[in-house]
Amino acid sequence: MAKTIRIGTRDSELALWQAHTVQKKLNDLGYKTEIVAVKSQGDIILDKPLYELGITGIFTKTLDIAMINGQVDIAVHSMKDVPTALPVGIVQAAVLERANVLDILVHKGNLDFLNGNGTIATGSLRRQAQWLNKYPNHAVTDLRGNVNTRMQKLQDNDWNGAVFAAAGLERINLKPDEFINLDWMIPAPAQGAMVVVAMANDDYTIDAISQLNDIETEICTYIERQFLRTLEGGCTAPIGALAQYNQYDDTLQFHGVLLSLDGKQKVEISKTVEISEWKKLGFHSAQEVLKNGGSELMVEIKKQLKPKE
Repeated sequence: MAKTIRIGTRDSELALWQAHTVQKKLNDLGYKTEIVAVKSQGDIILDKPLYELGITGIFTKTLDIAMINGQVDIAVHSMKDVPTALPVGIVQAAVLERANVLDILVHKGNLDFLNGNGTIATGSLRRQAQWLNKYPNHAVTDLRGNVNTRMQKLQDNDWNGAVFAAAGLERINLKPDEFINLDWMIPAPAQGAMVVVAMANDDYTIDAISQLNDIETEICTYIERQFLRTLEGGCTAPIGALAQYNQYDDTLQFHGVLLSLDGKQKVEISKTVEISEWKKLGFHSAQEVLKNGGSELMVEIKKQLKPKE
């Protein structure tokens, strides 16, 4: 008898939207499914910046445990939240076709502050560093919680704006009229992509999920996450990466960046290569960044982010 595939997800509106999207795709293929919502530590502990919690994959750990314990069969994640090294026994089963990759600034209708002093909210070191690199006179304040919570906090405070991933707001129809695309900001590795993970020994489920895989998104996110993994060595750092496939000439364009926490130092790389070179593109790009000052920058970042005794 065909089993029911239990879909594990966080219980935020966005996470549930992602789980229901996967559920519909599986149902359309004829599979039986059930959604199991689990609250993660990343949703519970909202009074500390993410990097201070010192946990890799804080939004995914609870679901990993639920899978290993046999409570759910798959987990659906925003791929940018997933650590580059998956737990033993868990594998990437599919990457869905990518949505909007851009970061956006949600503001309050007046953009005069962009030419003077302002306060921007974000819980991301990558967004903070790139914002301060472009707007060194601005202040950046921490912003945590799910998408709905963060939008509410922006309304409740006197900040000029907050930075969000466009894809998250678009998926749950929360994108307001007052926004601007930050096309100069390099997104997080795998931003805009959803990943489904499963247990490595569960052939039935892996066979089902693999039918949802988008090969172009899989390749581009692989390159971006390889760049991240080669640079960071398990440390949270302001790292952006975007790989894009050009079907007209069968090439890949890659843009990567590493910044200091205050945004004052920046090491960038841009490359265009034949599609045949995709497997090592992220690795080689990261190696170039490390040689061009990135190694020293990573040492400094790790020192600054080291938890206080």
